[in-house]
Amino acid sequence: MQLFYNSEITLHTTQLTFDKIESRHIVRVLRKKEGDILKITNGKGLLFDAEINFANDKKCQAIIVAKEEKPKPWKYYLHIAIAPTKLNDRIEWFLEKATEIGIDEITPIICHNSERRVVKLERFEKIIQSAMKQSLKFTLPKLNKPIKFQDFLKQDFTEKVCIAHCEDGEKKLLKTVIHPSEKTTILIGPEGDFSSDEIKNALEKNCIPISLGESRLRTETAGLVAVQNISFINQ
Repeated sequence: MQLFYNSEITLHTTQLTFDKIESRHIVRVLRKKEGDILKITNGKGLLFDAEINFANDKKCQAIIVAKEEKPKPWKYYLHIAIAPTKLNDRIEWFLEKATEIGIDEITPIICHNSERRVVKLERFEKIIQSAMKQSLKFTLPKLNKPIKFQDFLKQDFTEKVCIAHCEDGEKKLLKTVIHPSEKTTILIGPEGDFSSDEIKNALEKNCIPISLGESRLRTETAGLVAVQNISFINQ
């Protein structure tokens, strides 16, 4: 199934007009014609069937002919707050794979040891949208603006919050901390790990120190291991 994404479509939408880029893709690349059905999601758990009634590569139009609710297949809520990696392709890989597996919210956190402090949210959003469509999911993860780690900790958390770090000290395996169907936030630090002060401040906020295994993992790998572990716990 070829899945399209349109954030503005609602249950009350009756007709869609695609922009120039999407229209060209539909008509020129996919060779869709009038009468063909397009599958479209709004990223909010809805799937629409839209019949093309004007196949123009500059202004393709379609009429909504069917609507269907598509609840997300996972019953938990997972928020990963992760430090952007020095190399963009590594954090982009994490965004893609995490979306494919199942994640609800992502926040780039800027830490003391962060080597990258500026991120391109628009590109990140496109990668997440593409991964959602490719994996045939109908719920788009929420992507937040980058925030300093210390400011992130100032929130009043209602969910379980875990911090994965490499310093010595008592840590629990993630699988022993999380229970099925929970709302969870997991903090993943930069290549140089969280600073001692950051870890101390997180523990003072009742964040649970966790281990993701004996191996020392790259930031993007640690993030993905956390996502996969949560998915596995909820099987």
